[in-house]
Amino acid sequence: MTARAMTEPAFLVLTALVDEPRHGYGIAQEVERLSEGRVQLKIGTLYGVLDRLAADGFVEADREEVRQGRLRRYYRLTDEGARALEEEAVRLADNARRAVDRLRLRQAGGLA
Repeated sequence: MTARAMTEPAFLVLTALVDEPRHGYGIAQEVERLSEGRVQLKIGTLYGVLDRLAADGFVEADREEVRQGRLRRYYRLTDEGARALEEEAVRLADNARRAVDRLRLRQAGGLA
């Protein structure tokens, strides 16, 4: 992963693709579920995120199928995307741990 932080929508899209390939609407539904309704990706935003993730080599097209006369393109997480997601998850967890530690110190009177 590059030195820049991953956006929350990108993080959630990658997370949505960990267990199986999904089509756009399926990704949007999984992102909403993962975020407990906090993040609802509009279709334009979703495909913008997918385009950037594909350009970075983090996702790729898995297959296409026609359902009820509409084309569905499925995306899957690449190995590089899994590595980037793991690095970002570790970075976020480290930041959260530092914040919690400092808040505990503050509550204990250790920080002014």
